[in-house]
Amino acid sequence: MNLTAQLAGLFPRLDQVPAEYRVDTRAYERLYLLNGEIRTWEGPTTEVSSPICLQGGGGLGRAVLGRVPSMDAGAAMAALEAACGAWDGGRGGWPTSSVATRIAAVEGFVARMIRVRETVVNLLMWEIGKSLEESRKEFDRTVEYIRRTIEALKESDRANSRFSLDGGVIAQVRRAPLGVCLSMGPFNYPLNETYTTLIPALIMGNPVVVKPPRFGLLLHQPLLEAFAASFPPGVVNFIYGDGATIISPIMKSGRVDVLAFIGSSRVADVLKLQHPRPHRMRCILGLDAKNPGLILPDADLDLAARECVTGALSYNGQRCTALKILFVHETVAGPFLDRMVAAIQALPVGMPWDAAVKITPLPEPDKAAVLTRYVEDAVARGARVVNPGGGTACETLYYPALLAGVAPTAQLYHREQFGPVVPVCTYRREEEFLEFVAASNYGQQVSLFGRDPARMALLIDPLANQVCRINLNCQCQRGPDTLPFTGRKDSAEATLSISDALRCFSIRSLVAAQASAESRALIQEIVTGRHSSFLHTDFIL
Repeated sequence: MNLTAQLAGLFPRLDQVPAEYRVDTRAYERLYLLNGEIRTWEGPTTEVSSPICLQGGGGLGRAVLGRVPSMDAGAAMAALEAACGAWDGGRGGWPTSSVATRIAAVEGFVARMIRVRETVVNLLMWEIGKSLEESRKEFDRTVEYIRRTIEALKESDRANSRFSLDGGVIAQVRRAPLGVCLSMGPFNYPLNETYTTLIPALIMGNPVVVKPPRFGLLLHQPLLEAFAASFPPGVVNFIYGDGATIISPIMKSGRVDVLAFIGSSRVADVLKLQHPRPHRMRCILGLDAKNPGLILPDADLDLAARECVTGALSYNGQRCTALKILFVHETVAGPFLDRMVAAIQALPVGMPWDAAVKITPLPEPDKAAVLTRYVEDAVARGARVVNPGGGTACETLYYPALLAGVAPTAQLYHREQFGPVVPVCTYRREEEFLEFVAASNYGQQVSLFGRDPARMALLIDPLANQVCRINLNCQCQRGPDTLPFTGRKDSAEATLSISDALRCFSIRSLVAAQASAESRALIQEIVTGRHSSFLHTDFIL
């Protein structure tokens, strides 16, 4: 049996899907959250299909999961109006509430979120083809991120609870919200990366309009009730539909104060240009990446191959932090490729719920064809596929392709493939790698594999001025969430980590007065009388 037929045989009949992993989305169809109410959309809808194909009488076909609203500009503007009402020029109940009040609301949300864990995990598997292990990890990591965000805000608020006295001026400096936020997350981490901007925005006092990604729509529906029960009306609003239809009018209104977007730099540029006063809009952007790995001649090849396969092919390589191209010294290219081939052949391929599965269906309908064109272009320019069956596709399953000898003229040398294709180049001088990084439009991360401290140091110093994370003898990655996550050039704007995100969605604001007896008495009365949510000395435990 050829590999294409083997891949086809991995797709199940509906009755072969384990009962505990099946989904019924009828209770969540057509729902959206507007101004504190979960509403049912009566207008046009969009069908949500799964990358998981099912065997049937007519052959293989993508499973249909349900339908979501296909909203129009009027509905989108109603959501924006609700958020603006909650903001109310900074006078709304949410932005003027105490830090303790906002923390309590987020704590209530996360408690409700946990109750629908299994539903959300199953929808992650069905909507984006993420393995059961990785789907559970995404959910649990998101919960942990929210809890650590709460603790980070408590710590920050404690540090800001004191007054300063300098030059005859008494002052208290705190962080205040920025205004209405538009949050748009990516399909590859539709829960985690959406909520790592949404939750910091909310907990700092900003009302939010959320547009989920085009893949990963239904998984937010079970959480709408938690949002509605946890936050005041207008503070959280979910909209669905075509971006050009519902996002363009929101941006053109000029009423968005914060844009939190994770996606392509091309789309980010379009969004920013639509705002009539972009200088007034804070942008938190996670964008493209072409993270390279460098394998030095003295590298531990077993370690390097293991990390590179994981780094390039975890969740099918559909991560901005994935290793997208490898540079291997010509003296070790042969043995390194041998190890890579063996490691790729050992990766289990199958459905998301299969035990230990690593390669799963791709959510984008045309992704296999796009990857095939990349491989064909590279081969036409001198590359070769070195792993048996590499690049074989069947419907949404694509068997990883390891390409050796990828030339600088190949598309894969420059473009982010965002899929299970691993381009490998050989080099003689490390300067070739440094020139690649310097010329690249992207500047997120690199991975260096080697053992010579002096040689590594000579690479670290210039690379620190081109990328924002240098990984030594390990794959590129985002975590842990306490570390800054950002990029240079076309890869990012602003920095995310648990503490950085709180700063991104707020601004330092202060109350100051001359240190006269009258001012001291006034401030004392405000504080001791607990008249202000901003000016206080409360210590949150």
